[in-house]
Amino acid sequence: MIDIKATSTSPRIAYRTEDRTLEIIGESYPENSFEFFAPLFSWLDARLKDPAPLKVEIDISYMNSSSTKCVLDLLDMLEEAHGGGREVSVSWFYDDGNDRALDLAEEFKEDVKLPFSIIPRTSGTDI
Repeated sequence: MIDIKATSTSPRIAYRTEDRTLEIIGESYPENSFEFFAPLFSWLDARLKDPAPLKVEIDISYMNSSSTKCVLDLLDMLEEAHGGGREVSVSWFYDDGNDRALDLAEEFKEDVKLPFSIIPRTSGTDI
């Protein structure tokens, strides 16, 4: 189980056991992104040994360059699991009208080979 509370500079990271969904929500520009995301990578490494499906929902409105690298590392882990036969999918939510967030999501989607949905959100709605 992973449950990292959001701060003003880091996203909430939590796993919902009822629907096997990992969610990452908020802004991501912690002082040390690699240190912040390390518990997620450890948890995910263990979780991906479980053959049960895994859904990942990402709703990051802003991230710095080191967080971008960490998210790419996360997606690489998911892609490797998917390539190994695991049922893994990503849903990337972004604010409709935030072209930068849409562009980033599209770049990530192009970089990985796994089910990857990009979903616009109108202002005021949550995932």
